[in-house]
Amino acid sequence: MRDPEQRMSNVVESKRTVRSEAMSKRHAVHESGGGKLALAVRELFLAMIPLARGAAVGGYWPMGAELDIVPVLATLDGRGHVCALPVVEDRHQPLVFHRWRPQDKLIPGVFGTSTPRRDTPQVDPDLLLVPLLAFDVDGYRLGYGGGFYDRTIAGLRRRKKEFLAVGVAFSAQEVPFVPREAFDERLDWIVTDQAARRIDRTKTA
Repeated sequence: MRDPEQRMSNVVESKRTVRSEAMSKRHAVHESGGGKLALAVRELFLAMIPLARGAAVGGYWPMGAELDIVPVLATLDGRGHVCALPVVEDRHQPLVFHRWRPQDKLIPGVFGTSTPRRDTPQVDPDLLLVPLLAFDVDGYRLGYGGGFYDRTIAGLRRRKKEFLAVGVAFSAQEVPFVPREAFDERLDWIVTDQAARRIDRTKTA
């Protein structure tokens, strides 16, 4: 096997190991007080993240032990922001976002997700709240491995000069180093229950 192929295999295996450990840790934190920590994330997000008046915000509907950002989205909706949730249209394509409001009923999506109805308006987010399993100080995140958010963030960055990708997580999900590949997109901010960190993506990680 050639060296580049071996390195790729090593990164994939490292991601698998970190992913397994991170899922267990996140579940434990969620069970021990995830609701209270989610409210702390909401307060830090609202206090620290620059968000232009009327900016569109893409979020997600939490599954399992994912940090619950519905309180963030509900507050932003009340302040006049257009909020949206993702829909998977194809396994190899970016996510598509549809308008969501707190009173809306969701329908079952793929991979166990809950999504808006397809007949709700599509939204192109100016800011994206990104779920994750683990993150590091350089702004790299580890997800489930499907690449949906990396493709989505890359596309939004091409289309929108002021776009922000904001990772949201429990502080306990931080790891010393997230294994990374060329297609992995760094975050602009990471907000946890303890701090909001601005990531300088101009600096080499």
